[in-house]
Amino acid sequence: MGSILLLLLGMLIVVISIIWLRWHPFVALIVAALVVAALTPGISVYEAQLSSSQLIEIEAAKGSALPIDLLPAHTAAQSKSEAWFVSRVMAAFGKGCGGIALVIAMAAIIGKCLLDSGGARRIVESLMGRLGLKRTPIAFAASAFTLGIPVFFDTVFYLLIPLAKALASKTGKDYLLYILAIVAGATMAHSLVPPTPGPLTVASFFGDQVSIGSMMIGGLVLGLFTVSAGILYAYYANSKWKVNLPLETADLIELNDSNENLPGLALSLFPILLPVVLIGGQTILQSLGQDSSVMRFLGDKNIALLISAAAATVLLIRSEWGRGDSIRDVRGSIQDALASGGVIILITAAGSAFGATLKDTGIAQHISESMAGKASIWLIPIAYLATALIRTAQGSATVAMITAGGMIAPIALQSELSYSALYLALAIGCGSKPVSWANDSGFWVIGRMSGMSPLETFRSVSVMMIVMSLVGLGITMLGALIIPLV
Repeated sequence: MGSILLLLLGMLIVVISIIWLRWHPFVALIVAALVVAALTPGISVYEAQLSSSQLIEIEAAKGSALPIDLLPAHTAAQSKSEAWFVSRVMAAFGKGCGGIALVIAMAAIIGKCLLDSGGARRIVESLMGRLGLKRTPIAFAASAFTLGIPVFFDTVFYLLIPLAKALASKTGKDYLLYILAIVAGATMAHSLVPPTPGPLTVASFFGDQVSIGSMMIGGLVLGLFTVSAGILYAYYANSKWKVNLPLETADLIELNDSNENLPGLALSLFPILLPVVLIGGQTILQSLGQDSSVMRFLGDKNIALLISAAAATVLLIRSEWGRGDSIRDVRGSIQDALASGGVIILITAAGSAFGATLKDTGIAQHISESMAGKASIWLIPIAYLATALIRTAQGSATVAMITAGGMIAPIALQSELSYSALYLALAIGCGSKPVSWANDSGFWVIGRMSGMSPLETFRSVSVMMIVMSLVGLGITMLGALIIPLV
């Protein structure tokens, strides 16, 4: 079976399994990886793992004997048993898990500790207080984006929507504006800035071409543009449509109550900003040709997240003692964080295995040959559209990024790009936003928590995501042309 057919088959399995069979994304990705690996000829796997110079040797030798040093491996590849595909998938699964497991686990701990300590609420209310009522949408978007780096999207929305309701109840207006500002910040951080699973895994697919630090910096910069576009659309939507505050008041909270029990702003921001500073700082030093053994150690993604998780845990312990609670509550928070993070680790590792099996089909070589002589800049919108199609079909932004990343990264690694592969990773992140509709769990979370109907949710939230993603694509392509970073 050809590489294109194998790619289409793998994507079809993922989409059908998640949408119609209602399988968990982990199961869908593993099954797709196993099927693709089983149907991939051994010789395709062998050639996919060769260097470009070795492939040239084989191509030149067609019609005659293969070079003697390549012949044994070539023969072995053709004679592999059918059961070999299982070990290949498991090896890729283990490699993917080893690359992201600790980072995701520590990020889950940071997020949970910020929520339970009150640090997350302190960040939101401090920004709201400093920016004032007129700039509250900016405060909501900035808070959501900041918290969306270590905290998963649904949790950020659960945290901030009561604040939006409370404020809308006091002012009697701008409820839709507050909702959209929260979504704009949280959803873009979810797709652009590690250690959230999607951008973390996509960056790992590109190897040395896209470091975690560069993905962080690029995601923060691009996020500034995309979230700004989202806020502008939020103002437009708020002026065009009125969304009423739900009648129930059970989940409304009083703003600024019991603030004496909340940690300070600096302490609350420290666990979030520390890994950005350490990992991003090491990336900047490397780009300047500087080397520091201390920064190389502290800037390692695993070390940086470990230190930040320790700081977040200390923050939670301090808050629990201040409230007179037991240390057992801290242990429970960490256990809950690891339980939720474990599911994400399984999904991302399965996605890495699926990406590895797609690479073994030789799809990268096939597509790169078909694009030979064409402007490489067009690979950016291709990456965007591929991700958007997968997202629209199966609903999950993370699964879409992982699937598209596994397909696009090998092409980039085998091509001579005129720009940094970072732009491809960012395009994949932007492509994971459209189109949010009925098959997206986040679509229903936002609608039900805010009290909006499906139509109201689509014309406001879904359209805003499309606008932000297109702005992100445009900025990404412009950056690749003007500042190629190579």
